[in-house]
Amino acid sequence: MKRDNLKIKKSSLYMVGIIILISFFGYFILGSSDDGVIAGSITGNIVAVNSNKGVQKVVLGLKDFNYYPNTIKVKAGKPVSISLDKSVYGCLRDFTIRDFGIRKYLKTPSDTIEFTPTKPGVYRFSCSMGMGTGTLIVE
Repeated sequence: MKRDNLKIKKSSLYMVGIIILISFFGYFILGSSDDGVIAGSITGNIVAVNSNKGVQKVVLGLKDFNYYPNTIKVKAGKPVSISLDKSVYGCLRDFTIRDFGIRKYLKTPSDTIEFTPTKPGVYRFSCSMGMGTGTLIVE
């Protein structure tokens, strides 16, 4: 009797694993949209934003107590919109890009920071306390 229960548990575990894998791949294949939100490639923790619709939209999350992705590439002269997803909490919601004079508390995922970088360069972003950090690369 114990051996039969063990087989059922193993098969159930395999089934759950298969469902998780299918869900994971389905999310990335079917979940992608053409609205410009992180419409580029993620390599490690770098996002290259490629938007032909005008506004370069970036949604940052939280991973290992830091912004994720923490390196963003955008094009100079095109408007950028940055928002934080629901995983971001605490002081990381108080988003700052000092070189652009930007500081805004993004209370909800629908709150955004919008600006147009005009000069190529490498700029740092952080929370107001400097605990969460990242890099904005303007090309």
